[in-house]
Amino acid sequence: IVYRVEREGTAILSKMVAGQTIDTMGPQGNGFDISVIEAGQKALLVGGGIGVPPMVELAKELKKQGVTEIISVIGYRDGNLFLKEELEKYSQVYVATEDGSAGVKGNVMNAIQEYGLKADVIYSCGPKPMLRAVKEFGLSHEIETQISLEEKMACGIGACLACVCKSKDIDEHSHVHNKRICKDGPVFAAEEV
Repeated sequence: IVYRVEREGTAILSKMVAGQTIDTMGPQGNGFDISVIEAGQKALLVGGGIGVPPMVELAKELKKQGVTEIISVIGYRDGNLFLKEELEKYSQVYVATEDGSAGVKGNVMNAIQEYGLKADVIYSCGPKPMLRAVKEFGLSHEIETQISLEEKMACGIGACLACVCKSKDIDEHSHVHNKRICKDGPVFAAEEV
């Protein structure tokens, strides 16, 4: 479990010690669909900030499936390159930092453009502006793109509609152009949302 201390709940979590227990509900929703990529194809994993940790497990699973060409582009605010070494075990890693202290100065899209990276499938997790840029890049290059959205979730089971995002399809629950990130996601095909 990887988390960032944000408010009261994660602050409480950060004070827990080995041996303590906590009740959890999960996993909820869906994950990245790795059945869409074949062994000889190239996967591009794009993670920003707290979206980096899911890329490690995804790279590990893709490698197990026999995908040999896995490229990861990971973005950070500064030189605190958490999980970079773990990701390097499974993929070729490119780094972007907003302050320019490591890798390409800028964001993940700057690194993708600088290195001319392309792929057969893109998997991405991170902040909304990054996901919008990755979606635009993937769709404009006709690359299958999956994005994992993050939102504050109240109920976690799809009843309260606190975590909706706009979608092209009409939601069967709310009957409007919404998808519930906790129940219908968090991973979506980029063209869906």
